[in-house]
Amino acid sequence: MSRSNKKTKRLWETRNLRVLVDMDCVLADFEGSLLKKWKERYPNEPHIALEERRGFYVTKQYGDIREDLKSKIIEVLSSEGFFRELPPIEGAIDAIKEISSMEGVEVFICTAPLKEYQHCAVEKYEWIEKYFGRDWLARVILTRDKTVISADLLIDDRTDITGAEKNPSWRQVVFTACHNKHTPSNLLPKHSVRLESWLDSDTWKQIIEDAKKKL
Repeated sequence: MSRSNKKTKRLWETRNLRVLVDMDCVLADFEGSLLKKWKERYPNEPHIALEERRGFYVTKQYGDIREDLKSKIIEVLSSEGFFRELPPIEGAIDAIKEISSMEGVEVFICTAPLKEYQHCAVEKYEWIEKYFGRDWLARVILTRDKTVISADLLIDDRTDITGAEKNPSWRQVVFTACHNKHTPSNLLPKHSVRLESWLDSDTWKQIIEDAKKKL
C-alpha cells in the first residue's frame, strides 16, 4: 500500500468518541428534588432521607414501607413541572459543555422517560434547552432501552442496566448517586469505572482521554 493510501486509510478510520450521558441523577438532581416535593405534598407521610436511599427504584423502597406510598411517589414524579424544575447537579452543566468541546468527542444526552410520560418527556426537552441551549435538542435520545444505543461510553447512575442487547457497545461510567454510593465495586457492571462528582474534573478528563486512546 502506498504512503498516500495509508494516510487515506487512517483518515477514513478516524472517528469521534461517542459519549452518552444520562439526565436524572447525573445532570439533574432528581433525588433531592423528589424528597423536597414529597415532604411538601405529604408532610405527614414517612420519608426516606437521601442517606438512607438504597436501590435504583425509589418507588420500590417507599412501597416496602407501605404499599400505597408507591402510587403516591409516582403521583409526585408524574406531576406537571417536576422534571422541568429539577436543579442541575453541581458542576454538571459546565463539565458536559467542556467534554463536548473536546476534539474528537461527541456527546448525546440519553435519558429514559417515565411510562407516565404526559409531562416527563416534553419537560426533559425543556430542561435541556434551558441549561444547554436549543441546539442541544438535536443531541437528545429518549429511550427505555439504552443497551441498543451505539456509543463508547455511557455515564449513568443505574448499576443494573439491561435490555435487548446483551453486550452493549459502550463501557459504563457509574455516576455516584445517593442510591448507589454504598454499592461495592464487585457489584458494579463489568469493566465499569466510577465517577464520584463532576467537580472531580481530573477523573472525568482521564476517563475521556483513556477511551479516546482505545478507538
